Amino acid sequence: MSVLSEITLRRNPELQFGQKIWQLNWGLILLIFLLAGIGFAMLYSAASGSWDPWAVRQAVRFGGGLLLMFVVALIDIRFWFRLAYPIYFGALALLGAVEVMGTVGMGAQRWIDLGVIQLQPSELMKIGVVIALARYFHGITHADIGRPTYLLVPLLLVGGPALLVLKQPDLGTAGMLLAVGGALFLVAGVRWWKFLVVIAGAGAALPVAWNFLHDYQKNRVLTFLDPESDPLGAGYHILQSKIALGSGGIFGKGFLQGTQSHLNFLPEKQTDFIFTMLAEEWGMVGGLGLLGLYLLVFLYGFAIALRSRNHFGRLLAMGLTVNLFLYVFINIAMVMGLLPVVGVPLPLVSYGGTVMLATLIGLGLLLSVSVHRDLRIPRRGPRED
Repeated sequence: MSVLSEITLRRNPELQFGQKIWQLNWGLILLIFLLAGIGFAMLYSAASGSWDPWAVRQAVRFGGGLLLMFVVALIDIRFWFRLAYPIYFGALALLGAVEVMGTVGMGAQRWIDLGVIQLQPSELMKIGVVIALARYFHGITHADIGRPTYLLVPLLLVGGPALLVLKQPDLGTAGMLLAVGGALFLVAGVRWWKFLVVIAGAGAALPVAWNFLHDYQKNRVLTFLDPESDPLGAGYHILQSKIALGSGGIFGKGFLQGTQSHLNFLPEKQTDFIFTMLAEEWGMVGGLGLLGLYLLVFLYGFAIALRSRNHFGRLLAMGLTVNLFLYVFINIAMVMGLLPVVGVPLPLVSYGGTVMLATLIGLGLLLSVSVHRDLRIPRRGPRED
């Protein structure tokens, strides 16, 4: 073996299957099981003590997604590096296909009917945007990031899908795409003043953007500002959510004992408002306990990002963690009335097929970064990672 080959092997040691299993972040995996278990319990409660129709389907989806998560986690991170752009454009193609063959539900055209599952490509697009941006920023130098021309490509990578999602319409998911993209711009080294310019420009454009919103989107914003103005119409969801949250008190009413949810005052209790049902039955203690589990997941994600010795892995882990954080933050803030009501579920807890699949794929990529944290992927510029 040549000296160059020996150096390369030392810098990129090939892990055996057994070593990869050992290197898996089992603490993070335990948290994933705990969160999913809470989800099963709350879906069982949402059906008034029945596994049908939600809990059993969620368990089957979790089992299939879990298998996929482990497969993704054990594949070499350099494989995902090479496939970053194909994954992005594949998700983008699915997003475009929604315009042609998408099915309409709840006033929006967001799904593709595959028979077995209603696929929502916008959820997969969040993973596609993160992995594509991580690949792009890995391939340019810090000096390049300071040049505006080098930011045109990543702006298109984020802006294109966001516009397609807005057309569905899905303002919440479009906002998440822009937010997670902005976070990766920041982590990659884009200067603060450029963000301030963009924010100022967006603020100046708000009066114009308001005219392009659909009526139901305008009603959501107005209801957010004054939910009591239409308590039986647009403000019904958030008012019932606040009543349920407050009625839970410190320790809650008990499992299966939530009155707002079981008397069907609380809407969408199995999806968007599942945290409200949990807080009603388990109180502030149960709600804070769930948030504590999510906080541990975020800390694991940031720790994995910081321990990665390749820039692609750092960016990928950071982007995936921020994406998961946005799911949780927006959902909790929404049901508490701190943000307008948008269709953002609680990951691993809310009922949903594509969301479960996308969440576990993202966690699989995060675990892959952890397993292959010592691998190096060459970069441009005067030095490598």
